[in-house]
Amino acid sequence: MSRAFASSDDLGDKKVAFDQIGPGLYAYTAEGDPNSGVIVGDDACLVVDAQPTPAMASDLIARVAKVTDKPIRYVLLTHYHAARALGASAFKNAEILASDATRALIAERGKQDMDSEIGRFPRLFRTAGTIPGLTSPTVTFPDQISIWLGRREVRIMHIGRGHTAGDVIAAVPDCGVVFAGDLVVSQCACSCGDAHFTDWPQTLDILAEMQPAALLPGRGAALTTPETVKEGINATADFLETLYGSVQDSVAKGRSLKDAFIFARLAMDPKYKSLVLYEHALPFNVARAYDEARGIEWPTIWTAERDREMWAALQA
Repeated sequence: MSRAFASSDDLGDKKVAFDQIGPGLYAYTAEGDPNSGVIVGDDACLVVDAQPTPAMASDLIARVAKVTDKPIRYVLLTHYHAARALGASAFKNAEILASDATRALIAERGKQDMDSEIGRFPRLFRTAGTIPGLTSPTVTFPDQISIWLGRREVRIMHIGRGHTAGDVIAAVPDCGVVFAGDLVVSQCACSCGDAHFTDWPQTLDILAEMQPAALLPGRGAALTTPETVKEGINATADFLETLYGSVQDSVAKGRSLKDAFIFARLAMDPKYKSLVLYEHALPFNVARAYDEARGIEWPTIWTAERDREMWAALQA
């Protein structure tokens, strides 16, 4: 019997938490759903990742209003995926920040990704009718930019490819806290359908060298001590290395994609099967790993049609 497609049977509401993780720093989390971060400065706020829809972003905006009267002046997209970007229109009069690479990815594949993610995540996009269209960044940068919220600096950096080609992190130097987007996840499976497996571990090494005091991952609970940050980064790296190592071995032995998926399960299930999003992500993860291991450096664009064709071929 085939498994239900992606997250099509994940329809129960998640419990939202809004927790302080540093001075003027907040984590908006929901049991493995996409996280957002909030950075409050002297005169304004910056939100990290916009939520999937404007309706969902409105809840985040309401929670920010309960802790500060400072306006939300900036919204940072850590990468281009619809679940991070399409709520941006709810943030009126805010600048939308993204890396140059993320802007290019939105232009190249944003519409296909929007249709793909709406199909994969029906609960997250149940208010998709509130989305006016693709999010267009208003400020972009090649590698690094500093945003000043009064005297508080937010240092936004592209430290390497990983989850996508355009990932950025937001570091708050005055307290050593980092908002990492989907470069790091906590108690959740990595989503690797648009990944660069060869680069991602090196990017995590650079992040680890920063020795964050706390870190908000892209999914899962905030990591609030240097010890849990280290554990979270190492767990993400282990997930990637186990997955890609298995698929590389299958490619070297001439196995088909379907057989590579079977062998990846043998390697991954004992350690990771209980993680949030594991069953959803694994077929997409293996498909991308299989491509990269065969020398396809640039991720193939996912479409709603390709999603279901691949799922049926691997999960039957």
